Amino acid sequence: MSSLSITNVAVFDGESAELVEGPVHVEDGRIVDIGGTFTAERVIDGRGGTVLPGLIDAHFHAYGISLDMLVIEGRPLSYVALVAARRLSAALRRGFTTVRDVAGGDAGLALAIEEGLTPAPRYLFTGAALSQTGGHGDPRGTETDVCGCGAHMTEVVDGVEAVRLAVRDRFRRGAHAIKIMTSGGVMSPSDPIRIPQYSAEEIRAATDEAARRGSYVAAHAYSPEAIRHSVTNGVRSIEHGNLMDTETAALMAEYGAYLVPTLATYDALNRRSAEVGLAPVSVAKNSEVLDAGAKAVGLARAAGVPVGFGTDLMGALQNEQLQGLRLQVEIDGPVTALRSATSVNADLIGRADLGRVQVGCAADLLLLPGDPLADPALLWDEPHRTVVQGGEPVS
Repeated sequence: MSSLSITNVAVFDGESAELVEGPVHVEDGRIVDIGGTFTAERVIDGRGGTVLPGLIDAHFHAYGISLDMLVIEGRPLSYVALVAARRLSAALRRGFTTVRDVAGGDAGLALAIEEGLTPAPRYLFTGAALSQTGGHGDPRGTETDVCGCGAHMTEVVDGVEAVRLAVRDRFRRGAHAIKIMTSGGVMSPSDPIRIPQYSAEEIRAATDEAARRGSYVAAHAYSPEAIRHSVTNGVRSIEHGNLMDTETAALMAEYGAYLVPTLATYDALNRRSAEVGLAPVSVAKNSEVLDAGAKAVGLARAAGVPVGFGTDLMGALQNEQLQGLRLQVEIDGPVTALRSATSVNADLIGRADLGRVQVGCAADLLLLPGDPLADPALLWDEPHRTVVQGGEPVS
């Protein structure tokens, strides 16, 4: 067994509003003691910094190598996977020790990560998201007459039995959960944002299969109509949710649904639309949801909805990942925002041993050179951080 101690540190445990004194002691990839005395093989001097749980991004896109969905679906999967490996490695170095890939990923990439062939966060994938014809995941525009049929990130699946079969096949291939598109989106070329997508029967086919598998369904949904359509038919995790209203937030709380806001992507698209060549229709859609994201988080919190953290960054925007923390801190303050990116996300994915610095939890840790509760900028100042995954420092 290997052992590690991180000394001269305070600790944010993922839940408490106050820091506690370290050190943190690790043995065989698990936290075995906090604050006590321990003889370890390796010691990291924290120099008065703070240990946090490794961050969890609950809305990540490893295969999101471009902002153009037809480009993604048209590239060979071998190429997409190699770019994805680099995206995952960069996320790990930023301090994200777990990601939930909610549109893409597959058993091959997961196996390569498990075998240590590429450095990456713990990797939970849904496989290609399910979209109806003309829905958010359909990459074809109104004047496009080609087949974007790679099914790397999204797959067009219509009809109850076809949806049921697709869900079963994703679980056969090792999917953590299922992703469906139930409203229009910013990047899709031909669907209004507000209109609900998929029939109630199709959504229930997916949620029924997932529930019997002991899993759940995450839904891309922006509008109140789409959110209600999703949660009343069994969806557990609402992704984005920017346009929700008070009544819809209350309904989410009633059904026990989570909200995973993705504020980073709208902020980045707003600032960098010209640089990334964003189409005019997408610029207009992004403007519609940009300012509403912060309001949605506030409505969800007021209603008692658990709020997680995600980023949804595609293509060149991947380097904005830590800015998502800044945006959520501006709404919630550092303690609540950090809970969202650690323990709340851990509960969402069903891993109580992640997102916390507690005895018995996995030793996925982030060491910052100061107190992020007093100086939140430490969270998005990428240099000067040490990442530990499974008890091993990340080089």
